[in-house]
Amino acid sequence: MSAFRDRFNRLRGEKADVSAAATADTVIDAESVGNVPAEEHVGVKDLIVEQSDSESPPEWLPYDVRLVRNEMGEFLAKEIRYPLDYHHGHHSFGEWGEAVRALTAFHGDEQVMGAASAGTATASFVPLRSDNVLFLDLETTGLGAGTGNVPFMLGIAYFEGEHYVVRQSIIRHPAEERAMLADLKARLPQFQYLVTFNGRTFDWPLIQSRFIMNGFGSKVWEPLHLDFLHPSRSIWRNTLVSCKLSYVEEERLGVFREDDLPGSEAPGRYFAYLADGDPKPLLDVFRHNEIDMLSLAALAIRFGHLLAGRIGSAVPMPTEAEELVRTGLWLERMGEETSAAPLLANVRRVTDASPSVWNRLAERDKRLGQWEDAISLWNKAASSAERSFLPDWDAHIELSMYYEHKVKDVPQALIYARSALELALEQPLSGRADSKRRKEIDALRHRLDRLMRKAGK
Repeated sequence: MSAFRDRFNRLRGEKADVSAAATADTVIDAESVGNVPAEEHVGVKDLIVEQSDSESPPEWLPYDVRLVRNEMGEFLAKEIRYPLDYHHGHHSFGEWGEAVRALTAFHGDEQVMGAASAGTATASFVPLRSDNVLFLDLETTGLGAGTGNVPFMLGIAYFEGEHYVVRQSIIRHPAEERAMLADLKARLPQFQYLVTFNGRTFDWPLIQSRFIMNGFGSKVWEPLHLDFLHPSRSIWRNTLVSCKLSYVEEERLGVFREDDLPGSEAPGRYFAYLADGDPKPLLDVFRHNEIDMLSLAALAIRFGHLLAGRIGSAVPMPTEAEELVRTGLWLERMGEETSAAPLLANVRRVTDASPSVWNRLAERDKRLGQWEDAISLWNKAASSAERSFLPDWDAHIELSMYYEHKVKDVPQALIYARSALELALEQPLSGRADSKRRKEIDALRHRLDRLMRKAGK
């Protein structure tokens, strides 16, 4: 039996309703996977039967949470519709129709066809549209990926007509999980794309495992996944304190949460609800999940504008050189060279930046064979590193290799190698934390010795 079931049973004790206990017997645990009757492995397209508010549990009526019943059981759900002129931070949902088309860059024709050949997608490419994208965010009983971690709240959202629809499902006990998943399964076929934040490694694998454990099989839905954690890290890794959604919201989306419940406290609120049946502790969990769903849409709009080249109009031009170069290089990797060009041009006009900025752009020029531009940037990086309090000798090594192998100017290569070693030795070595730098210093000494022998010859 899962840890969640164990804890639930301890909390409910002898007060558990007999009918609920009987229903709980139908929940499939890890030990019983494969024992689901064949007739239960059916499509659930027509299972959704939402009851009226009057049939909802009395304690939930003030909170617009309704009872949902289908052939797999019951659970609770809340639905909120936001008009397209609603602003969440800097962006309105009305921008979605224009932004969504550019998000196709995440899954171009070649990527989709490659996935199809591997059996993970359909062979026909389906472009992103306003109505074929599903947003997903879970609230779970724990943080791990084990069978004891159960999604007690399932948040989905999608654009439908003139609204952005946020739908939140919650289970009152583990026996309701199967009905909640059946409801989700019935809604999935109308979408081709899934949008999450860290959902590639957490939310979606967890949902897949719960589908399997509840007898729905392993091939319920195979979406094309857009996980916005990874592009967020690519662009903002060195310019934001953290790339958690809450920090991205404040610093780039203009969203400021007031009295928000930390996600880590959501499981405790849920177990408090299980203990006494009072839904009030869960109101903050509903609101936290709702804001996550709103921010997912705003972030999708943001990336759509970036990919479409609407920087400086729909999206402000980055002011920091680090973000300029990271955004430009990310756009190039996404195949949007036209959108990247003005950002990379702005980086070159910057007069003062960290060595890492120049080195990152120089590496790009080197890869493209633009040696004159690369040399200019490495010289900027070397000069900046020599004035910095933090040692950075990457540009000196690149210049040393360039003069040794490309220009065949060994004396000049020797000068840069010696400067690199001097920079590396500026700060004293101590402890295991410097083991990597010790190896780099040994490599620099080896390079310097080799160049000196080469110069002697």
